[in-house]
Amino acid sequence: MRKLMFSVLMVITLVCAAKLTFAQDKAKADEPVKGFRGEFLAQMADIQKKLLDLADAMPADKYSWRPMEGVRSVSEVYVHIAGANYLFPGFAGVKKPDDLTKDAEKNITEKAKVIDYMKKSFAFMKDAVMKTPDADLDKPATLFGQETTIRGVFFEAGLHMHEHFGQSIAYARMNKIVPPWTAAEQAQQAKDNTKK
Repeated sequence: MRKLMFSVLMVITLVCAAKLTFAQDKAKADEPVKGFRGEFLAQMADIQKKLLDLADAMPADKYSWRPMEGVRSVSEVYVHIAGANYLFPGFAGVKKPDDLTKDAEKNITEKAKVIDYMKKSFAFMKDAVMKTPDADLDKPATLFGQETTIRGVFFEAGLHMHEHFGQSIAYARMNKIVPPWTAAEQAQQAKDNTKK
């Protein structure tokens, strides 16, 4: 009987300890990340939303559009951004998924698949940043043959997103697509002007 009671108590103790650990981990996960990683994630969340909104606003038949021969098409730019989101963390020691599409810029061209690929790449980048401790940010890294730090790798990743975000805005404007956030601002301004 004592052995049975002891076993039951052990099981209850283990279950309670597991629940407590889970609750503590969840509380930590809900805490905002501070410092460079927090700033990076805030910037990335903004650029991610804008890029996905812009990708959604671009008609599917414009995904093959390119301003001239020899430069990336609309879909290729978006897939290039996503590809870099998988590439850059590798320079910080994060292994990318094994199941990535080979030659993705040429093989992922349909609007829905491009947007899905982008969403997954941003989730991967966020996870990579979240799993990188602050203490590792100053560790050395080599990025395209240049000596830097892990912080430098993520900084370059952010710059890359913004560079091609600008390109994507230009592509949209050339196709008479107003970026959704600009359209919302213009609509609000028009509404405010009618109240005056």
